[in-house]
Amino acid sequence: PGLRGLEKAAVRAGGGVNHRGSLSDGILVKDNHLGGLTIGDAVRRARMRWPGRMVEVECDSLEQLDEAIAANADMVLLDNMTPEMVAIAVDTTNRRLPLEVSGGVTVETIADYAETGVDFISVGAITHSAPVLDIGLDLER
Repeated sequence: PGLRGLEKAAVRAGGGVNHRGSLSDGILVKDNHLGGLTIGDAVRRARMRWPGRMVEVECDSLEQLDEAIAANADMVLLDNMTPEMVAIAVDTTNRRLPLEVSGGVTVETIADYAETGVDFISVGAITHSAPVLDIGLDLER
């Protein structure tokens, strides 16, 4: 906790890119936000309530990707898709909007995802699985 800024800086120092600083930089419509709503409804409501913010839609199927495109989402997060599915998504969007891959990506599989031509790849392992530095401060009297 409290180290997000340092984690983001470490990603940049290692050659990565931070396309957002935090979730407050935009709206992420996740599947669990869609209870009783379509993707189109969720994007429309997000734009109405928070005008000017980027609206990214999490999609775990190619059908949902089609809905996000039709809803004019600004960006799509392809969740837990195989590299083959991601390649189809890249072809489907034809660069009309940025695509981010997330979920299940490892250091071992990242090259397969990069070869698809996707715009962003999130690899949580570089931050949430980074080893800790054990620092102690002992005070003596």
